[in-house]
Amino acid sequence: MEELEKILKKNKYKKIKFRILKTQHLLIKAKINGINGDFILDTGASNSCVGFESIEYFNLETSASKTKAAGAGAIGMRTLVSKENKIEIGRWKHTDIAIVIFDLSHVNQALKEFKTRPIHGIIGADVLQSGKSIIDYYNHCFYLK
Repeated sequence: MEELEKILKKNKYKKIKFRILKTQHLLIKAKINGINGDFILDTGASNSCVGFESIEYFNLETSASKTKAAGAGAIGMRTLVSKENKIEIGRWKHTDIAIVIFDLSHVNQALKEFKTRPIHGIIGADVLQSGKSIIDYYNHCFYLK
């Protein structure tokens, strides 16, 4: 695996560590608009998102969205969207990301039942694709370019 890391660093990838929660979710630290937050790294989520309660926390400008969110155990949830946000994950940065806002209370309730701290949001496939992500589960890290 050391060879993989060397090759990726040579190709301008940034290494980011994650922690595996008791729920088997991958927890990462990220900044949205310069503000720190806890996020689940979710390859199955099409978009990155935060909960309604984090709108002011991350200084998000929101607008109405016709899209309905769906996730584990919930469908047809009301959403808002926030465009042109800056996201930083480790040393990787993206300056024009749209973030979906919806009710994450069901996710945080499930985490609470495992005595795990709540999260601010989810980093989804939109970020993973734009960063050409490579996930190294064995070494608890991933890479973004």
